[in-house]
Amino acid sequence: MARLVLYSQVIISYIVIQKWNNEKVQPTMTTQQRPTTPDALFLQYMLGSSDTKNPVIALIEEINTCGSINQAAKVVGMSYKAAWERIENINNLSPEPLISRQVGGSGGGGTVLTEAGHAFVKRAHLLQREFASFLNFFYFSPEEAFNTLKTLRRIEMKISARNVWLGNVAQVEKGAVNSVVTVALKGQDTIVSVITDNSVQRLGLAPGSEVLAIVKAPSVILGLEVDRQKISARNILEGTINRIVSGVVNDEVIVDLAGGNTVTSILTSASVRRLGLQEGMKIAAIIKASDVLLATT
Repeated sequence: MARLVLYSQVIISYIVIQKWNNEKVQPTMTTQQRPTTPDALFLQYMLGSSDTKNPVIALIEEINTCGSINQAAKVVGMSYKAAWERIENINNLSPEPLISRQVGGSGGGGTVLTEAGHAFVKRAHLLQREFASFLNFFYFSPEEAFNTLKTLRRIEMKISARNVWLGNVAQVEKGAVNSVVTVALKGQDTIVSVITDNSVQRLGLAPGSEVLAIVKAPSVILGLEVDRQKISARNILEGTINRIVSGVVNDEVIVDLAGGNTVTSILTSASVRRLGLQEGMKIAAIIKASDVLLATT
């Protein structure tokens, strides 16, 4: 029922936009006179118009064209760091990684779209090209269109936490006051969150539910050769250090997980030196269950 309501809202928004696009616009018309409902504005922005283009789609397209994050960032007007953060955000919030980083080799490495990335761009282009037949697209392929729009909404979500991962609830263990929620991420990774029973009910969490797991970067502890049996933290995500962004006091360490997600940790520069952290090293990201927030879309 909830999904049917969302379909209806999207279709209504589409009609509002289509009606506005088909009207003869007078030269004196101001932006305040255009449709301003949230869904209408979202669809107009995501599907593109004569004078705007979605920056996420633009970045993905340029990466596909030139195979370089640095070059793609220049073309779309982003800094190299901002482009990297955008890519990590895109991969973390997509059902499957859309962009893959290739290191070394005879081709010299680079950045390419995954099979899922090519499929995503193709679907996004379909939405842009077939704006006039949007209703037919929803009618014949509702699940595909719905999932594409949901992914775009997640990517556009603005939140201060660096770590936001898409997953599905695998298990809910209810207690007297708190519940333990296990979330399955991409690949074989899982993350556990401890939240109140009231929050579980309010979010409507149940096995199979789609959910976002959110962790602030300073809450991620890094360790070498971590023994799971000798540590109290429930979440130990093993991966490889992708890059280290040095700062005056703190450093930012980005870790690639096998399933395609990335984990960002902010720790002191002294700690990075003491641990001897370098790109390519195996590392464990340790997160307390109480530091994992859950959200639904």
